[in-house]
Amino acid sequence: MLILECPCCGVQADETELSAGGEAHLKRFGPGSDDDQFEGYLFMRENPKGVHFERWRHAYGCGKWFLAARDTNTMEVFGTYPAQTTEPPKHIRDAITAKRPGWSWRDFS
Repeated sequence: MLILECPCCGVQADETELSAGGEAHLKRFGPGSDDDQFEGYLFMRENPKGVHFERWRHAYGCGKWFLAARDTNTMEVFGTYPAQTTEPPKHIRDAITAKRPGWSWRDFS
């Protein structure tokens, strides 16, 4: 079972208390975007085997959105952080690099 710590209220919640919100750190295109950009934003998502950054909502708790870094293959959670963060905090990037030598945040940004 997937257990994530909500960085907003500090509660460790299992997946039954959470709602998945899809991929994190996506570039959102505004009203001036063309159809291809908008289509990409709506439908084109990564589905990697390995490190992935996701949006989650503590639905049956504080109700706030947050982000999580985890490995989709092993279900290992590297950490969670507030949704307003534009990139994973350094301690999470370091935790991933320690377990996955050669991994780089630049591959995701």
